[in-house]
Amino acid sequence: MTTLWIDASSGASGDMLLGALLDAGVPLAVLSDAVDAIAPEPVTLAPERVTRHGFAATLCQVHVADSVHHRTWAEIRSLLASAPLAARVRDLATAVFTRLAEAEAAVHGTTPDDVHFHEVGALDAIADVVGVCAGVVHLHADLPGSTVVVSPVAVGSGTVHGAHGAMPVPPPAVARLLQGFPSYAGPPGAPEMELCTPTGAALLTTLATASGPQPSMVTTAVGVGAGGRDPAGHANVLRLLVGHAASTAAPGHDLTGVATTEEVVIEANVDDLDPRLWPGVIEALLAAGARDAWLSPITMKKGRPAHTLHALVPPQAVAEVRRTIFAETSTIGVREHAVVKRALPREVVPVEVDGERVAVKVARLDGKIVNLQPEWDDVARAATALGRPAHDVLAAARAAAHALRP
Repeated sequence: MTTLWIDASSGASGDMLLGALLDAGVPLAVLSDAVDAIAPEPVTLAPERVTRHGFAATLCQVHVADSVHHRTWAEIRSLLASAPLAARVRDLATAVFTRLAEAEAAVHGTTPDDVHFHEVGALDAIADVVGVCAGVVHLHADLPGSTVVVSPVAVGSGTVHGAHGAMPVPPPAVARLLQGFPSYAGPPGAPEMELCTPTGAALLTTLATASGPQPSMVTTAVGVGAGGRDPAGHANVLRLLVGHAASTAAPGHDLTGVATTEEVVIEANVDDLDPRLWPGVIEALLAAGARDAWLSPITMKKGRPAHTLHALVPPQAVAEVRRTIFAETSTIGVREHAVVKRALPREVVPVEVDGERVAVKVARLDGKIVNLQPEWDDVARAATALGRPAHDVLAAARAAAHALRP
């Protein structure tokens, strides 16, 4: 699973996150396509290489037409709902704006639907949120089992001028968004200015699964995003480290040839489903992308007999398998946790039993055959064709397969 560390010790904003994602290797088209899908007016993302107090970084400017439209959360929610966005991007962007609307409503004494975002509702901020969410989804950092750790956030000091006039830094919405989250004025020598915007705070606190220093991880990419200003004595940048947990083997093969992949196990306890439906549920989960699916008998509260449904799922299929579980069973909740799968390399070779072909799965360890297993469907078909008991054909297939051993 993906591990991200976001170093916001010098500040955070939507455009800094966009720049960091691009600098870490996320294609510009991934961000632009998502922004184009929602923007009601033309919006262009324009990245460029800059330096901030000696740091080489990517500045992603958002070019929009002049607009004074102050959108409400209800309007933005409608834009998100109708835009042709990937479901995971839409869900994440909706969560960010929901958090932002609730914070704005709390500090202005109104309801989230009635909040007028002013600058936050402008096209550039909508582009910031949707673009960042698209980049995070591209890195699979939104999936169950992934980790996004955010450093304590530098918020700045002094005053800032906005739609409501002069306000102390951090502005009320930023202070509300970072409630319960580590933050501070900034590193020694930081200028008196706003270092964390409401959009940046909403993105960080929505994405974060933890706060703190860089976790133990194997870093595969580093991105540095620049803020628009370059104040003297302050590196106005946000750093993004992309990788995977150091305690988890990276996808690939170890020295014995064992394949290692990162998967997700989805589970649900079900006590009220007609048992005749279970075979169809298992088939539907496999069709949705699960690598495997199975049932375990359990006893639930009040002594009720039930089953736990399990599905082993690759990260890219989690959303579809989850939807299938909700659609095909009576459960209204699932559990999800990341696992590491290690599998022996295998191949399928044919053997013959009285002229009937039977496929045999052959697994190797250190290059040596350690497991031979005839495919049951072939065994059953051959048994019918030969008029022999299935256990007899299975034994014959195994005997033929053993001849494959070196």
